[in-house]
Amino acid sequence: MKATVETLLAAALDQLIADGLVPDDLNPRIQVEPTRDPAHGDWASNLALMLAKPAKRAPRDIAQALVDALPSDPQITGVEIAGPGFINFRLAQAAAFTPVREAIEQGANYGRGASQSESIQVEFVSANPTGPLHVGHGRGAAYGAALSNVLSFAGYPVQREYYVNDAGRQMHILAASVFMRYQQIQGADLPFPANGYQGDYIQTIAADLAGEVGDQYQQSAGAVLEQLPADAPEGDKELYIDAVIARGKSLLGEDGWDRFRRAALDGILAGIRDDLADFRVTFDEWFSEKSLMDNGDVDAAMNDLSAAGHTFDKDGALWFRSTAFGDDKDRVLKRDNGETTYFASDVAYIRNKMNRGFDRVIYVWGADHHGYIPRIKAATEALGFDPARIEVQLVQFVSLFRNGEKAQMSTRSGEFITLEDLRCEVSNDAARIFYASRKVDVPMDFDLDLATRQSKDNPVYYIQYAHARVHALTRKLIEDGGVLDTAAGIAQLALLTQDDEKDLAKMLEKFPNMIQRAANDRAPHVLVHYLHELAASFHGYYNATRVLEGDNALKQARLALCHATRQVIANGLELLGASAPERM
Repeated sequence: MKATVETLLAAALDQLIADGLVPDDLNPRIQVEPTRDPAHGDWASNLALMLAKPAKRAPRDIAQALVDALPSDPQITGVEIAGPGFINFRLAQAAAFTPVREAIEQGANYGRGASQSESIQVEFVSANPTGPLHVGHGRGAAYGAALSNVLSFAGYPVQREYYVNDAGRQMHILAASVFMRYQQIQGADLPFPANGYQGDYIQTIAADLAGEVGDQYQQSAGAVLEQLPADAPEGDKELYIDAVIARGKSLLGEDGWDRFRRAALDGILAGIRDDLADFRVTFDEWFSEKSLMDNGDVDAAMNDLSAAGHTFDKDGALWFRSTAFGDDKDRVLKRDNGETTYFASDVAYIRNKMNRGFDRVIYVWGADHHGYIPRIKAATEALGFDPARIEVQLVQFVSLFRNGEKAQMSTRSGEFITLEDLRCEVSNDAARIFYASRKVDVPMDFDLDLATRQSKDNPVYYIQYAHARVHALTRKLIEDGGVLDTAAGIAQLALLTQDDEKDLAKMLEKFPNMIQRAANDRAPHVLVHYLHELAASFHGYYNATRVLEGDNALKQARLALCHATRQVIANGLELLGASAPERM
């Protein structure tokens, strides 16, 4: 009905322009909002106040002219001018419940936006494959997945991508960690590097590899440790782990060392894939950083920058002159030893994204990556692309609280709470909705006790319970010998006269606008808040109204209202990655 009122006002405005009452170069945004007080009608517009100054007329005069020019519509029973020039619209009784009919008839498509031409890529999670996902990664996963779902539902072509950091020093540290555990399994008395990855998953990967290759890569402790520098705390842990990497490559050769690297990568990446799939997070593409090096994209990106005059040599290294594009300092692309930097891969990756033709690219990064934004924007512009096509959404940190105490986590020490741990404790649904319930750029305190509580204080339980209650009504109807007839219910919606019934229908009408708002603002949390408000309206109606009492026509009309509410809740939960249970 909001769209109907907007259309009527647009037609009236066209008539005023034709009559010369307002300038013909105006293109005002017609705003229609629910009235604050139902006594004043159902919808209100301030269009007359917006037109008054350019038309050089009193707002109430413009309002009267608009009212006089409004086309007739059977769904509108009254139009009034209020205050300084607001136009209030009253809907026919049946028209007020149009959203009920639409929600039932359109089902899972209710709220879906028209097809958009702008293609969007959302790249999210992209955690280094050096260990299982922890609860911090979970927030980025929940946000990225919900945002992608909302954008797609709003009509945008969306591609979901995970960038696999499978190249560089961290992968060699991972391989060294597995290498040392493997040698220990073979009986070598070796200290584990202070800078190695120490979680139990490293032991598991090493044991699985040992089961496949036996003692093929066994080395003596002396061969591994000979003339290595001191490790922490007496020595330098960074220097020590680099020495272990060099020793491992020397002892095993490049092929042997790559066997450990691949075993570590494949094992961890498989776990990440499974964990995300269980979390209802899927990707269209798992993009390999290593592929950028293997297919020459990194070299091509650096050549493009050099050809455009945006690089320079200094101390044997190749630098990108990023300060010319607003960055706070220039960035190294290739070190003096010939190795390319992580930033060089980032430049190649953004070049690859743009060449794939996405109109807009959204990065979902952890808050600690805020310093990367200027350099990525700089590289984009230097490569000849519009940096406005790049968006970065920063995901703030998550703190877990159990029994009032804050839990600690550390991927390097192995003392961390994994996403799997969280899902097992509070459920997938609770994790997905709790993560999505706050603005992503605000730090989050995740209350584990609240997430498992079955009460109205738990938004997950409260929303899902509203959905389950509608199914319970249907079961009760059938148990009592009745039959659910939604077509008859839709035909009898005019029998609904209670204010709370009309209010509930208004809440349903907001859903398509909530989708557009969540998409435009990149803010899935508004959908969570809307669903909570809708559930509150339904619970209030359910508690005050005996839905299954009265004659059959009224009963079916009320059930239609309830099932439309259930459908909207189900649609919203699906976008957020949560289930819509029929029983609770």
